Amino acid sequence: MGTSSVDLTQRFSDSKMTMTTSQLSSLRAKVKYGRKIDGIAAALLPYTENGEIDYPSYERVLLNIKQSGLTCAVNMDTGYVNLLTTAQKREVLRFAANVLKGTPFVAGAFVEGLEGDIAALYHVELQEIEAVGGTPILFQSARMHGLTARDKAALYGEIAKAASKVLAFELGNMFAPNGEIWDEETFLRILEIPQIVGAKHSSLNRLTELERLETCARLRPEFSVYTGNDLGIDMVEYGSDYLLGLAAFSPDKFAERDRAWEVGELGYLEISDAIQHLGCCAFRPPVPAYKHSAAFFLFTTGIIASPHPHPACARRSDWELELMTSCAKRLGYSV
Repeated sequence: MGTSSVDLTQRFSDSKMTMTTSQLSSLRAKVKYGRKIDGIAAALLPYTENGEIDYPSYERVLLNIKQSGLTCAVNMDTGYVNLLTTAQKREVLRFAANVLKGTPFVAGAFVEGLEGDIAALYHVELQEIEAVGGTPILFQSARMHGLTARDKAALYGEIAKAASKVLAFELGNMFAPNGEIWDEETFLRILEIPQIVGAKHSSLNRLTELERLETCARLRPEFSVYTGNDLGIDMVEYGSDYLLGLAAFSPDKFAERDRAWEVGELGYLEISDAIQHLGCCAFRPPVPAYKHSAAFFLFTTGIIASPHPHPACARRSDWELELMTSCAKRLGYSV
């Protein structure tokens, strides 16, 4: 995930983003009050000062998510899936499955950089994830780029045959070069694949995400759209569920917010503002360093033993601890 202040200015000044008062009124009419939200938190993989995976801290991260009531996602970007070896990915997957002990969880199927038939590579990932009780989510591959909508959907259909159910993932290439946002025809064809039961949407464009929601409501209402917009967590108000790295910072507060929305409590407003403040602080440029921010936050709230990210992760300055401590206090933590 990555963008700049210039990108944001351009995106929000784009003609597509211009709305009249009547359009805004129509948009607000789409708010789904009292909806039960399906929340998934992408777990941070903690590291020691020596650059080793800190499994005792990782267990606490996983249990913190589980105890909040959110679903846990492992081997995601927040878990450095693109930086792990194949052996490390398998080790993390098995460790997580053992800690979660039968609780439903999601795990990333990531094949970028691997050689061989692409469908076969995904099949191995999907089978390994399902074998330990997880639901796979398909990270995109640059090898999918340039395919026609028909051929791309056919590839997804072939990949999905290896699992009982999977989640898809459309990721803006501002986040990762292997990502892409599908055109309308591709999305329509993806909806026709029965094993794909939902998709994470990370375009950071609210109107594009709203179009996804409207298309699903019309053609496949049971299909879940999971927002990946850490800078727009209120997309849940319009019908999106979520799969967010931000949710792993404070899964209990996300769960509290979700319950407040479901029952219509005014406390929803304050906690949502505090969470969004955290998101704007943590996901500022350089955005990949949000994982270091997450380590600082989970360290100051006592979940992990040290605030060290993966050795290859973009870093924050030491004063990040003070910033994350301030965000934690706003959320009500005693730190």
